[in-house]
Amino acid sequence: MAEPDPRVLVVGEALIDIVHSSQGAVSEHVGGSPANVAVGLARLGHSATLATHLGPDEQGARVTAYLQERDVRLSPDSASAVRTPTAIARVDAEGVARYDFDLTWELSEVELAGVGHVHTGSIAATLEPGGSGVLELLRHAREVATTSYDPNLRPTVMGEPHQVRSRIEECVGLADVVKASAEDLRWLYAGAPVAEVAHLWGLLGPSLVVVTNGEAGVLVLLPARGSHGVTPTLPTPVVDTVGAGDSFMSGLLSGLLDAGLLGGVPGRDRFRRSDLGEVGPAVRRALACASYTVGRAGAAAPTRPEISD
Repeated sequence: MAEPDPRVLVVGEALIDIVHSSQGAVSEHVGGSPANVAVGLARLGHSATLATHLGPDEQGARVTAYLQERDVRLSPDSASAVRTPTAIARVDAEGVARYDFDLTWELSEVELAGVGHVHTGSIAATLEPGGSGVLELLRHAREVATTSYDPNLRPTVMGEPHQVRSRIEECVGLADVVKASAEDLRWLYAGAPVAEVAHLWGLLGPSLVVVTNGEAGVLVLLPARGSHGVTPTLPTPVVDTVGAGDSFMSGLLSGLLDAGLLGGVPGRDRFRRSDLGEVGPAVRRALACASYTVGRAGAAAPTRPEISD
């Protein structure tokens, strides 16, 4: 049997988002894709720890306080950076955010004892010197836990597609759950159909591949079962898209944890035998979380009473 609530370790960047709205207003929020996922999981009632890289400055103290207020534990040695990273997010009239980052990334030694699931993604998996450490951590994690990965691609930091493609595919092959956006896949594999790329990723090893594609819905692929489907998105007025993909990811993981499909090696075995009906509630929770987030400014994450799934 899976643990009632396996402890989740999230690995990756936490930073300060400096958001410029299309009307010219400027606001600051704690962000970073992995940090957002950790907060989203904690808000949904899961035990979440974040291994990150913060500085000994006012911004680092602000991030730490924000995480603690939301019941996210910080892994030891997370405050080892020279300064805390920042990102400038420019939001257009449609609410879509574009980012420019100022950060360094290193990964201190991480303890896996007692961890049931490990999640990583975004800049942390590709930016050196920390990226290689994340890859090695994923390899070790698979011996004791289930794993998930969201590439959440940032071209301004990651460079050209050919510079990161092999690393991303290595991470896909080490993950039980992979979530990406259609925009990610179009950038990484210019000209290739999104569904075809998702199926090819499925051959690398994950039990579940999920691709979000705006109003076109969410592609859900179970490679081991050879089955797939499309789940429609929820109609929601968009304030901005900051943190929406991360909110989707935390909702997806939350639903899979509740279903006993994630958490330790036994969870991996159950997951490979699951069908679309079993993973469907998790996808719907993910969509409900993302819908909540895009309807509010910044990376707002819902609690369970605030979503209906």
